[in-house]
Amino acid sequence: MGRAVLLHLTCVILAFWSVSLVKADDPYRYYTWTVTYGTISPLGVPQQVILINGQFPGPTLDVVTNNNIILNLFNKLDQPFLLTWNGIKQRKNSWQDGVLGTNCPIPPNSNFTYMFQPKDQIGTYTYFPSTLMHKAAGGFGGLNVYARPRIPVPYPLPTGDFTLLIGDWYKTSHKALQQSLDSGKTLPNPDAILINGHTKSSFNGDQGKTYMFRISNVGLSTSLNIRIQGHTMKLVEVEGSHTIQNVYDSLDVHVGQSVSVLVTLDRPPKDYYIVASTRFTKPVLTATAVLHYTNSQTPVSGPVPAGPTDEIVWSMKQARTYRWNLTANAARPNPQGSFHYGQITPTRTIVLANSAPLINEKQRYAVNRVSYINADTPLKLADYFNIPGVFSMNSIQGVPSDGPAFMATSVMPASLHDFIEVVFQNNENTMQSWHLDGYDFWVVGYGFGQWTQASRNSSYNLVDALTRHTAQVYPNSWTAILVSLDNQGMWNMRSAIWERQYVGQQFYLRVYNPIRSLANEYDIPANVLLCGKAIGRHP
Repeated sequence: MGRAVLLHLTCVILAFWSVSLVKADDPYRYYTWTVTYGTISPLGVPQQVILINGQFPGPTLDVVTNNNIILNLFNKLDQPFLLTWNGIKQRKNSWQDGVLGTNCPIPPNSNFTYMFQPKDQIGTYTYFPSTLMHKAAGGFGGLNVYARPRIPVPYPLPTGDFTLLIGDWYKTSHKALQQSLDSGKTLPNPDAILINGHTKSSFNGDQGKTYMFRISNVGLSTSLNIRIQGHTMKLVEVEGSHTIQNVYDSLDVHVGQSVSVLVTLDRPPKDYYIVASTRFTKPVLTATAVLHYTNSQTPVSGPVPAGPTDEIVWSMKQARTYRWNLTANAARPNPQGSFHYGQITPTRTIVLANSAPLINEKQRYAVNRVSYINADTPLKLADYFNIPGVFSMNSIQGVPSDGPAFMATSVMPASLHDFIEVVFQNNENTMQSWHLDGYDFWVVGYGFGQWTQASRNSSYNLVDALTRHTAQVYPNSWTAILVSLDNQGMWNMRSAIWERQYVGQQFYLRVYNPIRSLANEYDIPANVLLCGKAIGRHP
């Protein structure tokens, strides 16, 4: 065999081996983000906001399921900072959750590299700051996880995607809002609604084509209704679940939630309003954007389409129409409905009642009488290093009880592989929104008044309820979820309404197995930040 032929054959074998290695591993995606302050005027008044790589809102992360995300974040603010990945499960990896119970905040003029993977997930998600009141200044953005090409989705591929970040907004700075909460006051009503950080945005599409709108409520406190003048919206995905493809004129999207809809541009060529307006508020705040047909010669006109006039009953009825598409694949090629959640007997029922007590003459928010306070040491680090006195596992109870509210760094213990029922009982006359990090869960029921065991028979959907990461709870009502605790770690259960989270309506769920194993949870990362009582410890 000649030398040239041998060299060529060797190169072919090495090339084949290299390709095989690439195919054997999930791809890596590398990002460098710098967080700074900037001045913009979203409401016509200059104000300080948080920028990521100079952008407000921050860059959209478009990734494919199972991509390995390596994101180096530089904090150029004058305060410690963290980002959390809203709805990304962080399988076996609460070390990357990006909340104060699991991570030390990134000090000013420092950096931290997040390393995480949207394992077996697809759908529409977001990221946002979890520290202080930074979310009120920006720092949020879209996080879209696409299916791998060989995994089909249950609808024709749209011509394009639009990310819509809708949310309430204040002219007041985030530091002033924080000072108000620290002094024991409540926040005033927001000043406006923004769509993608602006009061005027435009989305361009071709007549006759179908587009996906990925809609997320990134606001602080307000449920919103979204609609498009003259068009209907076909719901196809909610926070990672393919849905029965019902068609809606408008959709309620509550704080922290995301939905994906298909919109076909099948109307006469002109410009049309996209409208987001507040729900359950007086007055109603409204923001508009423009859906522009590329062959349009006619600007937007006519009255802005009105939202639903019915309030709680209408919204709850709509929520009950959201159903799982049991015949569709998820991120893996097995049907979503192969997990028969309704046939599993829960190992435990937890009832969580929110409240708004005064403690030391200051407004606080609580869960089962406990108003959470952040420790100087992340709970995850305290647990890993066996540091005593950082958190309490007997302060918060699994059912409401009578008595005065009190403050504590509350952790609720749970066992790995338990299957639990959680009831969010809202006895206040305000809208609630609850989120659980590290998981999605089946939202099996909504109801008015007090939940009872009989509610399971009359109000639960045990066949095709959606899995999602954030659930709304209507005033003087309850919402029930089922959760399979298959993800070990220290996970934040919190109000998605940021004022309430900041002043105590949260706790941590410690999902634990006494046998330390990489099969259950990844080890502490080599680049972990240490703070508080963990300073000087060695991973």
